[in-house]
Amino acid sequence: MSAPAGERAPRVVLVSTYDLGRQPFGLASPAAWLERLGAVVTCNDLAVEPLDQRAVRDAEFVAFHLPMHTATRLAARVAREVRALNPGARLGFFGLYAPMNEAHLRGLGADLVIGGEFERALADWVSGGAPPGGTVSLERLPFVVPDRRGLPDLSRYARLIRDGEEHAVGYTEASRGCKHLCRHCPVVPVYRGHFRIVPRDVVLADIRQQVEAGARHITFGDPDFWNGIGHAQPIVRALHDEFPALTYDVTIKIEHLLRHGEHLGTLRDTGCLFVTSAVESVDDRVLRILEKAHTRADFVEVLRRFRAVGLALHPTFVAFTPWITADGYLALLQSIRDLDLIESVAPVQLAIRLLIPAGSRLLELPDVRSLVGPFDEARLCHPWEHPDPRVDSLQREIETMVRDATARGESRSQIFDRAWECAEGAAEERVHAPALEYAGVAAHAAVAARDALAQRAGFLHTAREPKRAPIPFLTEPWYC
Repeated sequence: MSAPAGERAPRVVLVSTYDLGRQPFGLASPAAWLERLGAVVTCNDLAVEPLDQRAVRDAEFVAFHLPMHTATRLAARVAREVRALNPGARLGFFGLYAPMNEAHLRGLGADLVIGGEFERALADWVSGGAPPGGTVSLERLPFVVPDRRGLPDLSRYARLIRDGEEHAVGYTEASRGCKHLCRHCPVVPVYRGHFRIVPRDVVLADIRQQVEAGARHITFGDPDFWNGIGHAQPIVRALHDEFPALTYDVTIKIEHLLRHGEHLGTLRDTGCLFVTSAVESVDDRVLRILEKAHTRADFVEVLRRFRAVGLALHPTFVAFTPWITADGYLALLQSIRDLDLIESVAPVQLAIRLLIPAGSRLLELPDVRSLVGPFDEARLCHPWEHPDPRVDSLQREIETMVRDATARGESRSQIFDRAWECAEGAAEERVHAPALEYAGVAAHAAVAARDALAQRAGFLHTAREPKRAPIPFLTEPWYC
């Protein structure tokens, strides 16, 4: 479809500020919808290229994709520059973090704020000029194959490191949303237990065009690839049949990995190199607060099963919460060490601090409401302080250390050793300070921390023999 004769085609700039080092599906998908309307679309990925000022000055519509917290904060800054370049352009914000930050985005001049299934709303906005009535759409869209022609080449994005070699990585989504309600998850305030699938032929066509562009590995960005396992498994079987040498990675809950353990072999046999899973904590009490629906023992069992079938598990953690102590943090590190996961955990995971965005289900808890401050529009979250200031100090120390050590090119093992040293110092201070009881910290965490201190001698300076083949990983680790 094209613009009516004699009418100028609407000019749209779709902007991504940060998408975990991936070529953004969140621009390619709406670009396909808008181009079917006859719009002239410019995709501008600020993670790898500067703002296209010429396109912005000429645009009637400029829309920002907000898939995560970092992207939203960056977009707020760029929106002001866009407004200065083109005061008459209509501004839109779409994606997971748009609805929960509506008030802030309206203050920036947003004409459109839409989350969930956003493609039709964007198309209607551009073609008819009327923004939708609400900020969340959960309709079942007739997805079309994303148009990636206007995006930078895959060579400019994150790479897969495998056996010392680098490979180009593509990205797609087989589903959106999640049927689970983990309290801290940003998907929940938008989808509220719903998820939507992308048709198999659309997913495979999107992967096909990325393979033609040079991709040798695909990341499936679904919040949980096994939300609809009957949809997911046929996709990877068909993918492997067509591209036997292509590898991929997925994200799956510990709960699902336990429930559907018989399908782990299918992942391995169809080219899955690793599975990312939001373990979040090794403290059962924290896991119950977050409503993760798994336990520490479940995590360990899943890890055992993975190693039995020859799959790699990449756990992620929310290392610092209001319910952890310095002892508990050291217990987390000891668990990573004892489970031989140092090389499987991206260093940034050692520094992650619980984020409480607007609309978080954590705010349903009275003790959380008493802990947090008012919503901070600059930081786009509810700030909180730990009852023990030493824990906040440790988090800042770890965060700075990880950033600086990563910039120096230190290995995961070296960064882990530095984190251990920081945590040990904080735990020793805790041991010699008056006891601080807070929220009934699980006894096993304190015991494990004391054991860790006792076993410290010689640990950091003992050469570690590799127990298995090097773990494959992406050069841009999961963040938020």
